[in-house]
Amino acid sequence: MLNKLISAIAIVLTFTFSQGAHAYATSLPDFTVLAEQQGPAVVNISITQVTRRGGSPFHGDPNIEEFFKRFGIPGIPGAPNQGKEYKSQSLGSGFIISHDGYILTNAHVVNAADEVLVKLSDKREFKAKIIGADKRTDVALLKIEASNLPKVKIGDPSKLKVGEWVAAIGSPFGLESTMTAGIVSAKGRALPQENYVPFIQTDVAINPGNSGGPLFNLNGEVVGVNSQIYSRSGGSVGLSFSIPIDVAIDITKQLKETGKISRGWLGVAIQELTKELAESFGMKNTKGALIAGVEKDGPADKGGLEAGDVITKFDGKTITTSSDLPRVVGSTKPNKLVAVEVLRKGKAKRLHFRIGEMPTDGVQISQNSKAPAKAAANRIGLTLKALTAQQKKKLNGKNGLLVVNSEGVAAEAGIRRGDVVLGLNNSETQSVNQFNKQINAVPAGKTIAILVQREDSTLYVPIKVKK
Repeated sequence: MLNKLISAIAIVLTFTFSQGAHAYATSLPDFTVLAEQQGPAVVNISITQVTRRGGSPFHGDPNIEEFFKRFGIPGIPGAPNQGKEYKSQSLGSGFIISHDGYILTNAHVVNAADEVLVKLSDKREFKAKIIGADKRTDVALLKIEASNLPKVKIGDPSKLKVGEWVAAIGSPFGLESTMTAGIVSAKGRALPQENYVPFIQTDVAINPGNSGGPLFNLNGEVVGVNSQIYSRSGGSVGLSFSIPIDVAIDITKQLKETGKISRGWLGVAIQELTKELAESFGMKNTKGALIAGVEKDGPADKGGLEAGDVITKFDGKTITTSSDLPRVVGSTKPNKLVAVEVLRKGKAKRLHFRIGEMPTDGVQISQNSKAPAKAAANRIGLTLKALTAQQKKKLNGKNGLLVVNSEGVAAEAGIRRGDVVLGLNNSETQSVNQFNKQINAVPAGKTIAILVQREDSTLYVPIKVKK
């Protein structure tokens, strides 16, 4: 009797376990359809950058050679006139967002690229044009000359839930069309120095080469652009971050239509509101963005915002932490009149002021940044245009000329599109015409030094003028 009872219990347990295992197995996602349908719209991106080393047209000029010796700059004195070209290559991923060849990727993938090569899943290769890139969000838009291309489906990242399955397709370490999968770990993640993107955090395996590739939901829709990982080894440790696709698409539309990104701007310095600071301001919690400084004559200053104010609402949107404010302000259209709620010395106050436009980066890549009408390359191969008032402000009021295009000896010397020319030899630039006249007056064979601003640094670039 006992043996029969044990056998019966064993049969029931076996059935129950097998049914539970079956239910668990059938609940696991199947990515095969996603890979088949969306994989062809993912591309491999190969970047080539050309640098010149070991040569200097200053060779033979004792005064300049002595200058480089004094300041410890290697490889200049005594070098032959002809420097050597070195090509470096890097890889990334991207995905097609239109049938006529527009491709979305990361700005850091194509940064400082001299040539961008796109390889499709059917092995066709195309040289790509960089339509534009925005470093603040790490989004870039490319274009290849092709038609009837497969394109991805765009999803809604706001509908993503923590714990939901997602998948990435890209080229980690150059291994094309690699799919990895995981779950959404968190949403709206703020990262240090990345104030304009509410990142999607996942545990999907993302490695070098995956950058710029798509993050899919189970419906086969792109919900993010894989951008960063946290890793001490350089490989995936299950902490990857993706740009929400709605943020990326908004950037690509602006790059396509205007060649630049327009963001709202307050003109304030902010810091995190700690418990100790909140107590000192007589606040009951740490919600809000603490204003640490206000730029003189900026939009915030004109609107009456003061250092020590805590912004709790901006244009109807609740500000929970300081990292919320740059995203909300940046997404506000310039010149819009907004209402801002602040706490000042423990008392609520409502202000109204008009939003300004954020000054552009000195090196925003854009092939839609066209030179003035009839502008042409000058004698050394530079096409230049005057800086805007905002760009001058970024340079602390310095005069400069934006490099719209670089070719010929200027490109060979290393001057790039997006650089700002500050001076020629010891004279400051005043205008495009003045600069070009100075260039035209230089005797053939003479070497000049052009002072260039690139991002946050300046450097002299030597160029030997030809006929």
